[in-house]
Amino acid sequence: MDNNLDRYKYIFDEILTMTDDGFIVVDREGVVTDINDQYCDFLGTSKENVIGRNIKETISNSKMIDIMKNACREEGAIHKFVDGETKEVDNKFLLVSRSCVFDEKQEVIASVAQVKFRLQTLDCAQKLMKEYSALEFYREEYNKISTNQYTFDGMIGISKRFLGIKKMGMRAAKNSFPVLLTGETGTGKEVFARAIHNGSDRSSKPMVSINCGAIPSELLESELFGYEEGSFTGAKKGGKIGKFIQADGGTIFLDEIGDMPPDMQVKLLRVLQEKEVDKIGGTEPVSVDIRVIAATRQNLVKMVREGKFREDLYYRLNVINIEMIPLRERREDILIFANYFLNKINIEYKTNTTLSKEVKRCFQGYSWPGNIRELDNVIRSSYASCDEFIIQLTDLPAKMVSSHNVNSFSGSGEKMLKNMVDSYESSIIKEVLKKCNWNCQLTANELGIHRSLLYKKMDKFGIKVKKTI
Repeated sequence: MDNNLDRYKYIFDEILTMTDDGFIVVDREGVVTDINDQYCDFLGTSKENVIGRNIKETISNSKMIDIMKNACREEGAIHKFVDGETKEVDNKFLLVSRSCVFDEKQEVIASVAQVKFRLQTLDCAQKLMKEYSALEFYREEYNKISTNQYTFDGMIGISKRFLGIKKMGMRAAKNSFPVLLTGETGTGKEVFARAIHNGSDRSSKPMVSINCGAIPSELLESELFGYEEGSFTGAKKGGKIGKFIQADGGTIFLDEIGDMPPDMQVKLLRVLQEKEVDKIGGTEPVSVDIRVIAATRQNLVKMVREGKFREDLYYRLNVINIEMIPLRERREDILIFANYFLNKINIEYKTNTTLSKEVKRCFQGYSWPGNIRELDNVIRSSYASCDEFIIQLTDLPAKMVSSHNVNSFSGSGEKMLKNMVDSYESSIIKEVLKKCNWNCQLTANELGIHRSLLYKKMDKFGIKVKKTI
């Protein structure tokens, strides 16, 4: 009997080695008893770190324990891994088949799962893309219906620094102290403010946002505090209640607080101290219960020293300070964001466009001065310009490609300079060709060169003319 068990064990191990698929086996307690090297490589771990541990420690959203509890099986299901639980951040969903294992008494003794790394048929690939797109669509629709807002659980990012400020935000949501969000433009300050409001006990009340730098100074007071009917020429009939009163019981988000005029800083300070608002033309103050979250791209400490921002207001706002992180300092999150934005577009237009490896390298090396907002814009513009289902370097803005090409070169002297110039010239020609719908005569005219010279350069750089429909 023991010899037979050993024989089947050797056969089983050999099958797990030969297959292109991933296999994992758990006992009735959910402890992993076997996993093959292919699956370990996909997860970015080793057998020693998996075998003997509960499967939830490796795959936190595994359904294998449920399969055993329900004594069932499923084939060709879509499984999306939790961020950080696979080796590659942009490769986290697979086709999986799961089944419980019965003994001779028809009792469940184990569960086994098989995952497909290679989509061996077109039907399989189409099913994966179709079902995953539908899953993402319904999940987004559910989020819109249930909260229509942002939450910390829905935030994207795995970098340690980001997870640190995320924890700070979650702690801030548990109280009503003022919060000051600082950092560069495009780092997600308003998204963070909404998550704090959504995670607080004020979430059932409104969050009202106002950009202090986008409203003329003479109109800012009426926007913030409101006015009574007939208080000035052009006042609306019935007056206006103002943003602070609209936010009563909830949160007011003062974006670009550093752009607030000095006279308004004084009035804002009084509102924060007295917790009441004076409408323009009003006779009685209106009490308000609000939580203030302010944000700025400017250095308020420097502005205080220069007398451009009130010190007492700064300390009123800066009870909890959260410094948002530039995208270039959380590079492990760049491709996560890129794939997130691209996936949203794919769902909207029912496509399956992806990023080329060269584009991914370019994204990782670029400085992203506009941060997450710039990345979103680049994904949209490159999607709109790509001719195929893969976004290439030629679909990106010229400044990104030039920077990428310069950073890709090593060496010194004339050879390095020549390579850099050739690369830049090639990217310009490709960009103008695309702009001119791959018409060589129009391209030559645009570049100010003869068509024969354009052909020579295209041949030199290996640029092929794309057929247009």
